[in-house]
Amino acid sequence: MSDRYFEDFAVGERFVSAGITVSESMILDFALRYDPQPFHLDVEAAKASNYEGLIASGFHTMALGFRAFIDLGVFRACGMGSPGLDELRWPRPVRPGDTIHSELTITEIRPSRSKPDRGLLLTAMRILNQRGEEVMTFKGMQLTRRRPG
Repeated sequence: MSDRYFEDFAVGERFVSAGITVSESMILDFALRYDPQPFHLDVEAAKASNYEGLIASGFHTMALGFRAFIDLGVFRACGMGSPGLDELRWPRPVRPGDTIHSELTITEIRPSRSKPDRGLLLTAMRILNQRGEEVMTFKGMQLTRRRPG
């Protein structure tokens, strides 16, 4: 993907990442390090939980989905970070063997009133499994550089 800047984005524009297949070992490793709840960390305990099996941490889903999107290079030249996320939801779990991908849509474009070198993109992110089911959604904000010169 060629370098893009604030002026290059349009409302309604959509970006789709490649998929990442989530293995049991990935789920267990992340849970051990960052989210050691039984339904993320223990196969037998997970079977007895309300999830009826091992599931990935929502934060793991977020990290993988974000990585898949970043790998597209959409914000490579213009990305300045994000002031936050809104309406984060995990409508269904990610299980071992699921392949997830990210879809980001530009919902609003706002030039900065106080800093002429940048703008703000409002976005809607969906992370979907191989069946096209949403496993995570959120609204985001992306600070972006304007085209130099």
